[in-house]
Amino acid sequence: QVHLVESGGGLVQPGGALRLSCAASGTIYSINSMAWYRQAPGKRRELVAQINSVHTTDYLDSVKGRFTISRDVAKNTVDLQMNSLKPEDTAVYYCNVRLYKDETQDWYRPSNYWGQGTQVTVSS
Repeated sequence: QVHLVESGGGLVQPGGALRLSCAASGTIYSINSMAWYRQAPGKRRELVAQINSVHTTDYLDSVKGRFTISRDVAKNTVDLQMNSLKPEDTAVYYCNVRLYKDETQDWYRPSNYWGQGTQVTVSS
């Protein structure tokens, strides 16, 4: 069993900053990738930022230069620092983790887990 616990959402004014955190716990052998997605009302869930096992990162074009994803391998955590927030960043943000539960699991078929979501609202 694996659990993801997110924290850090809230209400912020345009131009402000928030930091989201996600901690994974449970039966974890190793983590392949960690990511943050978001879903705004009436829209599809989209990938915001991703970091893989060698710390290579990838970002949604609209957040490049404003958001930074980081992970702590020892603690199985992933953070998303969000600066210069805009109203269009308003959404529920979800943590996503792809991991291996033991050494026998197929490298190309990691297990996929989602957090419960945390609301980020950017408004004056």
